[in-house]
Amino acid sequence: MSAFDGLKFNALAQPQHGRVTQAIATASQRTGVDFHYLMSQAKIESALNPSARAQTSSATGLYQFIDQSWLAIVNNHGANYGMGWAADAIQKTSGGQYYVADPETRRQILDLRNHPETASVMAAELAADNRDYLEQRIGRRAEAVDLYLAHFLGAGGAAKFLTSPQTMAGADLFPAAARANANIFYDRQGNARSLADIRANFARKLAEGGAIGSGGGSDGRSGGPGADRMDGMRTVQPADYLRIARERMGQAGLPASGGAMTDPTLIALEAARGQGLPGREGMSESDGDAALLTDIQALTLGRAVAAANSNPAIASRGETARLAYLMLATLGR
Repeated sequence: MSAFDGLKFNALAQPQHGRVTQAIATASQRTGVDFHYLMSQAKIESALNPSARAQTSSATGLYQFIDQSWLAIVNNHGANYGMGWAADAIQKTSGGQYYVADPETRRQILDLRNHPETASVMAAELAADNRDYLEQRIGRRAEAVDLYLAHFLGAGGAAKFLTSPQTMAGADLFPAAARANANIFYDRQGNARSLADIRANFARKLAEGGAIGSGGGSDGRSGGPGADRMDGMRTVQPADYLRIARERMGQAGLPASGGAMTDPTLIALEAARGQGLPGREGMSESDGDAALLTDIQALTLGRAVAAANSNPAIASRGETARLAYLMLATLGR
C-alpha cells in the first residue's frame, strides 16, 4: 500500500467543504463553465462529499463518475492538467470500451475521482464538451438545465430529449432510463411525466442548489467566482510538480536533493510519535495523525524529487509526472 492510497490524506488538515468550493471555483476559472452550475451539480450528485460512492453502480466521487465516463474524460482532457501519464495509459477497444492494461495504474486513475480538484475540472470539461455538442444540434445556447440533462442522459440522449416534442412521455422515449430512475420519469401516483415536466424538475433542483438565479449564467457559462477564465492555467508540466515538491521539502527541513533516504513511512511514523522530527511532543492523537499524514506526504514526494535530481532527464518522463501528480493530490494541490 502506498502512502497516497485513496487520495484522502489531506482530509484531516483542512475543512472538506472549503476545499471542495475552492476546487470547483478553480475548475470554473480554467474552463469557463459557470461556478454555480458546477456547485449545484456536485450538491445534487454527492452532497459535496468527495468520497461518495453509489451502492448500485461504479459511480464515485464529487460528481459520481462511473468508471467508463471517468476513463473517457481523462483520456480526452487529462493531458491538459498534468495527467498525460493517465491519458497515455488509457486505451479503447474496437467496441468503444475504455480500459487500462495495468491494474495498479487503473486503480490510481479511478481513485482520482475522490480528489476534489481533479474531479471538478474533469466535470467542468465534460460540461463544456456537452454544451458544444448540444448547441450544434438544438440551434440555441444550451442552458444549465440542458447541461444537467446531458450529464444524466449523455450528450446524445440530451439532444434527443431536447429535439423531441416536449409533451411526449419521457418513459416512452427513454424506457431503460425510466426503469432505472422511476422517481424521475413518474410522479407519486405512477403517472408518466412529460419531457417538459422532467426538464422543469431538473431546473428546480438546480435552482435549489444555487445554479440558476444565484448570480450564475443560466446557460452554464461562467458567471460566479470562476467568471474570468485564466489563460495559461490549464497546462501543468512535471517540472512544476517537482518545483512544488522541493519547496514543500524545504519548508519541512528535508533534503531536496538526491541521496539515500530512510523509508518515508517509517520516518513519518516516528515523527508522529514525537521521536523523529522536532515539534511533535505533547500532541493530541488527532494532531499526531495530521502530522503523520503531512510527513508521509512530504517524504514520499522526496522519492520523485530524488529520482529527478539523480538524473535530470527523468523529470520529463511520464513516471515522474505520475508519481508527482498522485502525491500532490494528497496535498490538495
